[in-house]
Amino acid sequence: MNHNPASKKAKLDELGEFDRLFPELVECLNDGCLKEKQLQKVLDWFKEVSEYNVPHGKKNRGLSVIVSLKCLKETISEEEEKIARILGWCVEWLQAFFLVADDVMDSSVTRRGKPCWYRREEVGIVAVNDAFYLESCVYHILRKYCKDKPYYISIVDLFHETTMQTVRGQCLDMITAPSGGKVDFTDFTEDRYNTIVKWKTGYYSFYLPVAIAMYMSGITDEDSHERAQHILLHMGRYFQIQDDFLDCYGDPVVIGKIGTDISENKCSWLVIQALKKSTPSQRRLLEENYADTNPKKVQRVKDLYRELELKDLYHEYEEESYKELIALIENHRGSLPESVFLTFAKKIYKRDR
Repeated sequence: MNHNPASKKAKLDELGEFDRLFPELVECLNDGCLKEKQLQKVLDWFKEVSEYNVPHGKKNRGLSVIVSLKCLKETISEEEEKIARILGWCVEWLQAFFLVADDVMDSSVTRRGKPCWYRREEVGIVAVNDAFYLESCVYHILRKYCKDKPYYISIVDLFHETTMQTVRGQCLDMITAPSGGKVDFTDFTEDRYNTIVKWKTGYYSFYLPVAIAMYMSGITDEDSHERAQHILLHMGRYFQIQDDFLDCYGDPVVIGKIGTDISENKCSWLVIQALKKSTPSQRRLLEENYADTNPKKVQRVKDLYRELELKDLYHEYEEESYKELIALIENHRGSLPESVFLTFAKKIYKRDR
């Protein structure tokens, strides 16, 4: 990890510049509605939707747009910097849309250290409409700030395509492991897992921010985007396996949520490794205790993970996979500098949240 004080200060300065834009963007979402007195309660409601759900994550995805742009262009105007940060916030709004909807589907309890939006007494099922709103914000902001830019259509198309990719991944995740306590490990395979991760997480978390910077830099050729995508989707798999590990072993205070993969019957990396290593009796134990909210059953699964030494297996995987990732970056022969990928990789290496 990078412990350089100057680097840390630069990161904090960039985060400060990024955060300063958020109130302006929330305000712009009211365009065209301020004269409608009957809509005032709606505007107040949606302001809280954005303020509660958008700005409290790590912001790595959003910040990666400006960081990637600085790697791709030697000189950037103040306007370009501002637009890159705004587009980074669009990524954060898109993620908020996914998370609000995902928490409803997964019956999650907490998100970023607070109750999930839908669990607030005054919200409930209204969260479905609020998720639609958060997605709509992306295109409202894009139109306001980028309509006259040469890359506008490419980036609008990119957001639409990324949303479709993520929705496909979410669907595959849900139908692979349906809720309701029924356990069927037939489809819990490495291939299925890799496909879910690629579509549900990889595209929007890793390729999207870099692709935005590429379009802003005038890099539009298919070959460059495919080469970048290859590395970034590999990184996305590495990231998701970390996420699965932290769901089981992370400190809820640090990661900001209570892990639910076991109780929610998720096709996670840990359960796939357990199925590969387990004896017939251990598999029966998994089948009897997985996908149940009973804390004792969840603990039995965790005890089996300990018995199968999955924590050690994960740490071995993390080191090997990171080495593979760095080798992939070093062997990259595309038009993008290594720094675009290395910046991302260093952020997620050995993360604890």
